[in-house]
Amino acid sequence: MKLHNSVGPNPKVVRMFMAERGLEISLEEVDLMGGENRQEAYLKINPAGQLPALELDNGDVITEITAICEYLDEKEGSSSLIGTSAEERGETRMWVRRIDHGVMENLANGFRYSDGAALFKDRMRLIPQAADDLKTLAQEKITWLDGLMEGKQYICGDRFSLADIVLYVFLEFGAQVGQPLNADNKNIMAWYDRVKERPSASA
Repeated sequence: MKLHNSVGPNPKVVRMFMAERGLEISLEEVDLMGGENRQEAYLKINPAGQLPALELDNGDVITEITAICEYLDEKEGSSSLIGTSAEERGETRMWVRRIDHGVMENLANGFRYSDGAALFKDRMRLIPQAADDLKTLAQEKITWLDGLMEGKQYICGDRFSLADIVLYVFLEFGAQVGQPLNADNKNIMAWYDRVKERPSASA
């Protein structure tokens, strides 16, 4: 297998998941900043032009970070990162979905439509007038989540999961692009510091 890798939060989610699972997969670096992912050679691998992409030994390609992580987990034998029972898997997928739509998409598009516009203006339709509202929506969802984190170590209770990885990576990214953590969200702040101490956080 080979992971087409680049800068940015999405590839880091997969690298952090791999680190948690102890997986070593060959990385093929793609120059995202230079637009290599929008050139013909890469578009043959992933027509959406997004990163990362997992190229299997038989030539098949899996894209989308949740699908890649779930594939790797199943391929290596199920772990608590996705869940070892139907109940755990359902819980993980529920929280990943909520984080994807409530935090990740709003935060990322808030960046793309404002500070990141120079990079993305020729790659996707931008809605600059929506940027501030999207950033606000992301913060509101983080605060909502903060209230649900009372007394919990991780998103799924005592079990560290893909939901924690996705949220951590995108909150880390947000802090780098002008959307820092709200210090009033004490539960999220404490959770963030716990996750930051994990060796995988530097993947």
